[in-house]
Amino acid sequence: MKQAEIKEMATAELKERLEQMEKDYRALVAQHAVTPIDNPAKITADRREIARVKTALRARELNK
Repeated sequence: MKQAEIKEMATAELKERLEQMEKDYRALVAQHAVTPIDNPAKITADRREIARVKTALRARELNK
């Protein structure tokens, strides 16, 4: 998800998306601990995407 897409989304929608992303991330990490996944760089990419969404949500909170 690009920064422009994040800015266009509503705050409630971003929160829902964040919950789903964190759930998927935890499942991916657990899966990787048991059996190595094909692309371990996906873990890093997902973590950074979660950080982008959290940063956008925090910025919106501070702007209120």
